[in-house]
Amino acid sequence: MRSPLHDLFNQSGAAMNKTGKFGVAIAASLMMGGYAAAADLPAAPAYKAQAPVAAVYNWTGFYIGGNAGYGWGNQDPMVLFANRFDRAGFDISGGMIGGTFGAQIQQGYVVLGLEGDIDWANISGSSVVTPSILGIGQGVTLNTSSNISALATARARVGIAMNNVLIYATGGGAFVKSTASASTIAGVPCGTLGVLPDCSGSSWRPGISAGLGVEYGFTPNWSVKAEYLYTKVVGTGVSTDELNVVRGGINYRF
Repeated sequence: MRSPLHDLFNQSGAAMNKTGKFGVAIAASLMMGGYAAAADLPAAPAYKAQAPVAAVYNWTGFYIGGNAGYGWGNQDPMVLFANRFDRAGFDISGGMIGGTFGAQIQQGYVVLGLEGDIDWANISGSSVVTPSILGIGQGVTLNTSSNISALATARARVGIAMNNVLIYATGGGAFVKSTASASTIAGVPCGTLGVLPDCSGSSWRPGISAGLGVEYGFTPNWSVKAEYLYTKVVGTGVSTDELNVVRGGINYRF
């Protein structure tokens, strides 16, 4: 015969058993819901390394350098003897070498600057000349020679920078040191008063110079360039010399 206490224990155990099964079911349901929610989340984006940004070349700064090249053109030596004669030019050619200095600033793709140079030159020629005034010969024939011994320019530069390549136009003033000498080969002697008072002459003469060039920066401070310059020298009221120059150079920028 079971006692009332025995029945109470049996009922309590059954109730606890049902409660435990219910709790397990709830836990399982929550776990399944968590897995489903996690499955619905978007996948984390894969990390992609950023490419390094390339350094932009900077043309701003002061610079000094050297240059060398070749010049050719036409020179009138008679203006160095006296300025009253008709033009009597002849061809000249030769080499040159010298120094360069300048400063420039870059704004975006545009580079603005000032540049000066002075070159020793040996651009020379010779010819037989018969001096005339208004087409009338002066009774003398000369063996003349002339030489441009120095060339200096002071110019503005305007360029377009494509990273470390600079294409530029330039223009400004020029000064040319010219010398000439002559000897008589026919007619009155060279140096005759009223005809040809001097048989030699030398002077610095002003002019204009303009051209184009390209410069390449091969390190942050060093660059090389190639350029063409046209220079026209003006005497006393007349054009006397025309000079074409092609030259290369190297610059160091501070």
